[in-house]
Amino acid sequence: MKRYKRLAILAGILVVACVITFAVSQYEERKEEIKTTDAVILSLDSQTVQTIAWETEEQSLAFHREDGTWFWDEDSAFPVDEEKMEELLGHFASFGAAFIIENVEDFGQYGLDDPVCTISMTTDEDSYEILVGEFSTMDQQRYVSIGDGNVYLVNEDPAEAFDVAIEGMIDNDDAPTIAQAQSIAFTGEDEYQVTYQAEGGASYRGEDVYFTQLDDGETLPLDTQLVEGYLSQLEGLSLTDYVTYNATEEEIQACGLDDPEFTVSVEYTWTDEDDQVQSSTFLLQLSRDPEELAAAGDDEEALAEVTAYARVGQSQILYQITADEYDSLTAASRNDLRHQEVLPADLDDISKIDVTLDGQTYTITAEQTEDGPVYSYGEETLEDGDLEGCLEALTATSFTDEQPTQQEELTLTIYPDVEGDPSVTITFYRYNGTDCLAVVDGAPLCLVQRSAVIDLVEAVNGVVLE
Repeated sequence: MKRYKRLAILAGILVVACVITFAVSQYEERKEEIKTTDAVILSLDSQTVQTIAWETEEQSLAFHREDGTWFWDEDSAFPVDEEKMEELLGHFASFGAAFIIENVEDFGQYGLDDPVCTISMTTDEDSYEILVGEFSTMDQQRYVSIGDGNVYLVNEDPAEAFDVAIEGMIDNDDAPTIAQAQSIAFTGEDEYQVTYQAEGGASYRGEDVYFTQLDDGETLPLDTQLVEGYLSQLEGLSLTDYVTYNATEEEIQACGLDDPEFTVSVEYTWTDEDDQVQSSTFLLQLSRDPEELAAAGDDEEALAEVTAYARVGQSQILYQITADEYDSLTAASRNDLRHQEVLPADLDDISKIDVTLDGQTYTITAEQTEDGPVYSYGEETLEDGDLEGCLEALTATSFTDEQPTQQEELTLTIYPDVEGDPSVTITFYRYNGTDCLAVVDGAPLCLVQRSAVIDLVEAVNGVVLE
């Protein structure tokens, strides 16, 4: 009998416990309610914000505004990126929620007792604190609290936006967008000036617009594609890996930038927001670590490992760049940017070519058509493109002022189709087993692969001996 009484008592206790549990759950459900919403929970004019700080597990950053300019609390010399700051503040210009959880008693279940990020802001009149909690994988949204007793699920994740270190807040120097370079000045191993001439100049190529002068005063047309390719490298230069943002004289000297190995200065035009053409100058200075450079000596492998640095104008920010970037940007001598083709004009702009082989001269004429030049020898039209391909293959492997010492292989006299019927004579001399020396109008120009010259000889023989 006692046994049955105990069972009855236990059963009663269980029933009571179930009733209590159900009642508590119903009470909690009534007390903590989740609703959908499209409400804007915070609306801040970024221009009114005077301080902002955020703290995560990895870092704590704080900034303040003075006379409209942002400063890092720890060092006022740090150049704060104003656009980046506006981007961060822009998250709270119209900070909206997708869900609202009201009557919250346990903020810990949303990760808000130990937030992943705490964001504090003040204006002249108010202060704000945004706690960023756990990420809801089910909703793909973040729990946040703004201190009003509610929890919100928001679409835009503040934790993601504020996952930024101090390196991400620096106002790095920008490479320019160059609409048109008016002049370019290089200093280094080859010091010279490039000028832009819209109407062209001393060239048989209509597309040539960049010119420089050789040491003897002769005007040298540069390859437009090569010059524009170099300018594109400048535009694409990403200056992000800073060494210091407030360089001292000692730091500038340690990077070798007190006496740069190379500088390029570009005077260029650009179009502003009002479609007005403006002019600016971009100065880039490059150098390598003096101590590492001295230790490397002439060792090519060691030189490739020397640390390289860059500086824009008189900026206080010094950057480290890669060895490849250094090599690419310093490859800007006159010989790097001049035409690599031996012919002084495009094939489309040549009316006639005299070829001299073994003391015999043969004349090949060119008629320009919509499909390109059509070559003829005497009354016969040359159908295949072997000759054209061989002429295009005559490119410089290196430039030189050496005089020829060996026998002549081939001479071409080119007649550009321009006013005055000018001509240019190019003679190829044997130089060694792999190269020929090209001499233009009596002046040595460059070395050309001997195989290219032999191919041209064979192509000419194939025409004149048929």
